[in-house]
Amino acid sequence: MTGDWRTDRIGTALRGENPTVLRRLTAGFAVIGDVQFLPGYSVLLVDEPGVQRLSDLPRARRLSFLSDMDRLGEAVERACRRLDPAFRRVNLEILGNTDPFLHAHVWPRFEWEPADVVGLPVWLYPRERWSAEEFRLGPQHDALREAIGTELDRGSPTPSTPPRSLPPDETTAVTM
Repeated sequence: MTGDWRTDRIGTALRGENPTVLRRLTAGFAVIGDVQFLPGYSVLLVDEPGVQRLSDLPRARRLSFLSDMDRLGEAVERACRRLDPAFRRVNLEILGNTDPFLHAHVWPRFEWEPADVVGLPVWLYPRERWSAEEFRLGPQHDALREAIGTELDRGSPTPSTPPRSLPPDETTAVTM
C-alpha cells in the first residue's frame, strides 16, 4: 500500500480513497491499522477534518464518536476472540499527542505477547515492531479485515446474560 492517503487520512476516507477503511460509522470511519504486530489493531477516525479533540465536537457528536469507539472495540474483540484463542482483551485509547486529528486506537491484546510488554501500554513495544515489513498491513490481513467488518455489520447484539441484581442488603434506599 503506497500513496499519499496517509497524509490526509480523513479526506481520503471521505472521498473513498483510503484503503484502510473497514466501515463508515455514525461519527467516523473504522480503519484497520497500518501495522499489525497485534493482529486486529484498528483506529476510529473522526469524519470531520479539522477536529483535533473530542471537546471540539458538539455534545451529541461527541457521544456518537464514543459510541462508535465502543462499537469498533467490540467488533475487534469479537473477531479476535474468534480468530485467536489467546485473545485477552481490547485496550481503547484517545491520545492526540502526534496526529492533529481526533482518533481512537483499538488494541487487541494476547496471551502470546512477550512477557516484558504484555502488561504495558502498546506504545512501549520496541520501535522495530512499528516499522518491520512483516507487520505491515497487506493482503495477509484480508481475513482479519473481513472478520472485523462482519462484526461491525452485526452491530451490538443484546447481551446474553442479564445484569445481576443486587440482593436487598446490598442496595441503598434513597429517600426524599
